[in-house]
Amino acid sequence: MIDIGVNFHSSQLKGLDAELLSRAAAAGVTHFLATGTSLHASELALGFARGHARVWATAGVHPHDAKHWTPESAARFAPLWADERVVAVGECGLDYNRMFSPREDQRRAFEAQIAAGARLDKPLFLHSRDAFDDFHAMLRDAAAAGAHGVVHCFTGGAAEAEAYLALGFDIGITGWVTDAARGAALRDAMRVIPIERLHLETDAPYLRPKNAGKTRPYNEPALLPFVARAVAELKGVDVAVLAAQATANSRRLFKLPG
Repeated sequence: MIDIGVNFHSSQLKGLDAELLSRAAAAGVTHFLATGTSLHASELALGFARGHARVWATAGVHPHDAKHWTPESAARFAPLWADERVVAVGECGLDYNRMFSPREDQRRAFEAQIAAGARLDKPLFLHSRDAFDDFHAMLRDAAAAGAHGVVHCFTGGAAEAEAYLALGFDIGITGWVTDAARGAALRDAMRVIPIERLHLETDAPYLRPKNAGKTRPYNEPALLPFVARAVAELKGVDVAVLAAQATANSRRLFKLPG
């Protein structure tokens, strides 16, 4: 299985590389994308990927950090985006929930990263929270120009899922789907998301699956099978079939070796 979203640089996971990868392998999770959320985090993600044959990286600026985007930022990211170990541009998008960066800064940084993805023919690793109208409008224009990618950590409902799918973007599913209360909209959306268009991710150390029982206080890649199990139940398919299809989807989108 492939975990397409792990924040290895987070304080909760820092220094746990060997045991995280070991426990993940024992659980059948063997390939990973290390998420870049800022220039520094993207450099860390790329460094981590270079040190582990089955890890790749994303590179980009999360909307929370968009206020730090400057006219020079694209040039600073260029060497990372050109690296073969970086398989996606992002995490990028819009977040109007906590507003750590003004909307205009978020849109400016997002627009620049959309352009980079289109120019390099690399998928976008996307983030949206409480910003559907602006986010979808920008993606609509991007898709018309050839952009593609995955809406990472999707938590919306069926209508939003269908809107992204119609533009050609895939959907990333996390442990949010295991939360019957907060994840009710996502659980309902699973009926309209084809298994050929979804990806599995932990977003570790966040969004620990509710069905994982009591283990460690943080989420980790070893818990990805619990996400797969919940998705398979909602889709009415065997978990092995679901996991194999999601893995094939991720290999296709990020052009990972077989």
